Amino acid sequence: MKFKFVSVLMCASLLGCATSPDKIGSSYVSPIQYADYNCKQISLEMTNVSRRVSELYGRLDKEAGADTAQMAVGLLLFWPALLLLEGGDGPEAAEYARLKGIREALETVAVQKECDPSLLPKFEEPKKAIPVKELSKPND
Repeated sequence: MKFKFVSVLMCASLLGCATSPDKIGSSYVSPIQYADYNCKQISLEMTNVSRRVSELYGRLDKEAGADTAQMAVGLLLFWPALLLLEGGDGPEAAEYARLKGIREALETVAVQKECDPSLLPKFEEPKKAIPVKELSKPND
């Protein structure tokens, strides 16, 4: 009985945790709304979207990390605190998914219009920072 209670509590608390931005998929955005853009406009819009994606990635990653830390403390020290996790995916996660969809739509239009790829900003998912300790380890 005690095991079932703990299992249910853990499942319920996991539902309240924020999703890591690495695991947030993109929402579909139709490329048709960008069909009238020229290559310069596409490039400018891609730059703006990329900047906002980077900002949101940092916030979402921080929020997911905080929820994970709260979960660990709650499980180890005081499990009723898990009921107070506010977490969950909020409007920033929805905006992040929408912006990823916009990026894909812009890439599609850029290909259709045969824009020079060297003039378009490169999109890469932001990377998590590597702790200094890991960088200073000698190779085995």
